[in-house]
Parts: sequence; C-alpha cells; structure tokens
Amino acid sequence: MTTLNPQDEYPQTIRALSDRIVQAQTPIRVLDAIKWDDDIGKAFLKAKGKALPKVDRAYYETRPLPFDAGQKKLEFQNIERDITRQLGQFNPVGQIMRRMCKEYRMVVRMLEARGTEDFGLISQDLYGAASDAFHAGDPTLADLGLMFSDYLNNIDNRGDLQDEVKDLTAKDAVKLLQGRLNKVFGEDETTIRVFESDGILADAAAGADYIKIRSDAMFNARDVKALEVHEGMVHVATTLNGLNQPICTFLAKGPPSSTVTQEGLAILMEVIAFASYPTRLRKLTNRTRAIHMAEEGADFIQVSDFYLEQGFSLEYSYSNASRAFRGSTPTGLPFTKDLSYLKGFIMVYNYIQLAVRQGKLEQIPLLFCGKTTLEDMRTLRQLVDEGLVVPPKYLPEQFSDLSALSAWMCFSNFLNHLSLDRIEADYANIL
Repeated sequence: MTTLNPQDEYPQTIRALSDRIVQAQTPIRVLDAIKWDDDIGKAFLKAKGKALPKVDRAYYETRPLPFDAGQKKLEFQNIERDITRQLGQFNPVGQIMRRMCKEYRMVVRMLEARGTEDFGLISQDLYGAASDAFHAGDPTLADLGLMFSDYLNNIDNRGDLQDEVKDLTAKDAVKLLQGRLNKVFGEDETTIRVFESDGILADAAAGADYIKIRSDAMFNARDVKALEVHEGMVHVATTLNGLNQPICTFLAKGPPSSTVTQEGLAILMEVIAFASYPTRLRKLTNRTRAIHMAEEGADFIQVSDFYLEQGFSLEYSYSNASRAFRGSTPTGLPFTKDLSYLKGFIMVYNYIQLAVRQGKLEQIPLLFCGKTTLEDMRTLRQLVDEGLVVPPKYLPEQFSDLSALSAWMCFSNFLNHLSLDRIEADYANIL
C-alpha cells in the first residue's frame, strides 16, 4: 500500500472536493421531508381504517424543504463540474464523487416531486422496484417476498418458534444496548450514545455516533441483539469508519446507492450473528410485498388491510402502510427505500460469495470502510492501495477474521449447484 502525505496537492484537492459534497448534502433529510404528521395517523385510526389519509400535493406544499431546491441542484452540478476540471474525466475517486453528485441531485428532484407520480418514479430509479430482477432470468424481489412468505407460513404455527415476550421497555433496551456497544466501541460512552426518542417511525434509528430507541416501543433480548449488530456494528461502525477517512470524507455520508449496500450488509450481519428470527424476516418480507402491491395499483387502505389480515393491529398496519406511501399519496406509487433490506442482502451475499470463490478475501472488509456501494468496491481497493482510503477501524469479528466466513461461503458455493427440487424428491421418505 502506498504511503500518501495528506498534505500533498493531489490528496488536498480530493479532500476539498469531498468536503464540499459532505457540506452540500447536510440539509437533505429524506425521511424528515416525506414523513406524515401524527394527525394523519390519528384521523385514519378514528375512521377505523376505512378512509384514505388526507395527503396530496397540497399537503407537502405546507411542509417546505429546509433548502432551496434549485440552488441545491445547482450546487451539486457545480461540484460535479469542478471534479472533472480538477481531477479529469477518468480519475477513479472523481468518478465516485461525480456519481454521488448526480444521485443527490436526483434526491432533490424526488423531494420536489412529493405528492406526484414523479416521486414514485424517481424513487424507483434511486432504490429500485419490486419487479426488478437480480440477474437475467432470476426471480424478482416480489418473487423473493412471496417465496419467503411461503417458508414462514410453513413454520408459523410451531410453538417452539414463537417470539419471546417483549418485556424490556425502551429504557431497559437503552441500558442493555449501551453496555454491549461500549464493549465494541470502547468504554467511553461519548463514542456511541444510545438514548430514547419520540417521533421516529421505526423501533430504532442510527445516526453518526448514536442510536435512538423509540420511547414507547417494547423489546425482548433477541430484539436488542439485532439492534446491536444491525444499527451498531454496521450502521454506526460504517459511519465512524467514514468519519475516520482523512481524504475521502464523502465515505461518511451515504447516497441512495449506498443504502442498498449498507442495509444488505446489516441484514447479513443479523444472519451470521444468529440475531435474526422468523418474525424479523416476516417484517422485511411484508415491506417488500407492500411496496409491490402499491406498484401494482393497491391504495393505502388495501395495503393496510394486507397487514390486518395477518392479525396485526390497526395502529401497526397504519404505521407500516405509511412507510410505503410516505412522500407519495394514498393512491400513488410507493416510496421504495424499504426494498433495500432484502435486495441489499442478496447483492452483498452474492458479492462475498464471489470474492471467496475468486480468492479476493481482502475485498470483503472494505465493505465497512464507510458508506460504500458495491459498484465502487474494486475502485475502493485501488484507493486503499494508493493511500487515499484507510481500512476500517471498526470491524465486526465475523469480518476481521475471515476464516469462518470463508469456510461458510465455500460450502454455500457448492450447495448452490445442487438441485433443491431433486433433493426434496430424494428426501421425501425420510423427512
């Protein structure tokens, strides 16, 4: 690996351009810009789920963006122009930064289009659609969701697989999670903070150096384990590793293309750390199916009823249906970010499989060097060799010692060549 002086002109140029991207994206908060007010949910519950939420284009116009959209798009266009002028058309790190500028411009366009059909169309460009195939001839995300649902239905009634009682309050979860993360990130609690919060839709959300726990949520020990590996060991760790970059500071911030990779990496961590469980998988599968329903023309009530038919409460059904329609309208195309979990899991898993098959194990830990994107991984390897990117400081043990992961992937590579239909027929008399 090349030893590069960060004070030299070339890395200083990259650092300056990178810092401009980080600064420019600061006021863009997608989830804050598209979430619905509490009054929308209260009205839906009052109508017992029989009236569409009153959300249209005019609703979003009463909630202006915290920045001038035209000026923000121009700012990113100017940065992109300066990247080409100062680094050239084919500079590897310049290509990554230009793509980021294009993505952020598209994000701004999506937020401008809140409440219109264009919102959903741009969302599909950024995060994908449920009808997307992974590879030519392969099943789509929608197919994967249905397949997982069938598997889960087969084990749903087993008493020994029922979820543990959620007997931990948010305060209990905060204390338990803080203690576990202190062992990973250091005893100094300022390294990563865990605290209660109102006003978040999910049970938990990660920031740069913190994890927020929804104050009215209840948890069990398995939930806390999942938060430890998903939010802590992936989302917070990759953010801190990005903040640790002396030159390519843009790795601390993630555009939509990195969301798919990062969420996929987080789900993979849940699986290999034995922190996932059927109910968790059902939640992710339902999100994919809800988005597909909306893409096929289902309205908000129909998606809410999809959850109700599974025995969920009206409050839970509203909360999850609103994830699919936030930023859009109750009869419009969905916001497709929640496809990132299953889509990203398959893509990251395949990437690691191929890295093991081709003997490129050194590529795998680089997934954690910041908010990375799979398509940039070969370039990141080059940037590490040049000294422009530093390897990750915080790395889960499953990725710091690749022996067990490599062995698992070797078996997996072989098993992929076996016919499951043929196995099922051969094992019919013994299972």
